[in-house]
Amino acid sequence: MPYSEEKIKVPRFNEESGFYTTKKRSKIMSKIRGKNTKPELLFRKELWKKGVRYRVDSKKIPGRPDVSIKKYKLAIFIYGEFWHGYNWNERKEMLKTNRDFWIPKIERNMQRDREVNSQLEDLGFTVFRFWESEVKKDLKRCINDVLVYIDWQS
Repeated sequence: MPYSEEKIKVPRFNEESGFYTTKKRSKIMSKIRGKNTKPELLFRKELWKKGVRYRVDSKKIPGRPDVSIKKYKLAIFIYGEFWHGYNWNERKEMLKTNRDFWIPKIERNMQRDREVNSQLEDLGFTVFRFWESEVKKDLKRCINDVLVYIDWQS
């Protein structure tokens, strides 16, 4: 069944559209990584230590999960709190600058996450989504959740 929610339109982030950024902010934002973040590396390293073999950013699986285990039809995403709307209703109010860009941007990311969930479930995948803070604070539990699922599938 195709995903039915209407796509959120995100405006272009440029000065012509009324959005601005300082040199300092621009430098900070340029350092943000999309893959191989510290929480991802921590998670993968621990999973590998437990003897679990996986693929990273597999282009063959919708949403390009951070970690995928095709044998168990398992897709694992490790999300940054800002980019994927952790505690969004509260955080949305705290955005002070460029709200007209950031609110649709993050809400579109959240919508895309739902679309990907739907696609993966249609393909028979189980999806695990962990917040970066979860991985940093409670890596053991995150890994255990995956191991319990794998044991249950075996």
